[in-house]
Amino acid sequence: MAHRVDHEYDYLFKIVLIGDSGVGKSNILSRFTRNEFCLESKSTIGVEFATRTLQIESKTIKAQIWDTAGQERYRAITSAYYRGAVGALLVYDITKKQNFDNILRWLRELRDHADANIVIMMVGNKSDLHHLRSVSEDDAQVLAEKEGLSFLETSALEAFNIEKAFQTILSEIYHIVSKKAFAAQEAALTISPPIKGTAINVADSYGSARKACCST
Repeated sequence: MAHRVDHEYDYLFKIVLIGDSGVGKSNILSRFTRNEFCLESKSTIGVEFATRTLQIESKTIKAQIWDTAGQERYRAITSAYYRGAVGALLVYDITKKQNFDNILRWLRELRDHADANIVIMMVGNKSDLHHLRSVSEDDAQVLAEKEGLSFLETSALEAFNIEKAFQTILSEIYHIVSKKAFAAQEAALTISPPIKGTAINVADSYGSARKACCST
């Protein structure tokens, strides 16, 4: 979901949070959208989402972030959950090796159901529990590089790297969308130069972007 709009925001990007239950997806969501953290947060039932608007390169970007339950019994919602997503945070808990071992399964599911061009960031959450660490940052970096993913460690509790994670993925999405829109506009101009005052509508693989160009 990446739509250009004229009023409250320039683009709307849908981001999904995926990973095992208990890795901290809900607290990552609440920390980024409301700057809140709950030590006694319960497992998500089904799907929740929240939004936050921010500025990226003078454009107003509205991020719609979806959080889903990690338990297997909710996997039936998969196709609807991923539909329209242009970004994903693939989250594991650095203190639980099993969460990290399941990353490839989550990645396979994501690639099976999401858009082929979705931007993915792997996130090692709960970095504040470094004394309980069971997954090294180096091992995670190696996996991320092998799979072509960006990578950060975060702490929703300490608000460490949460802002950076979302800023990074949203910026990457924006650059992809704007480049596609520009390329489409250039192609349209080459094929049929517009007369003065004509609006050019361009579409990219993520959605639609509206721009106007006038000849001088």
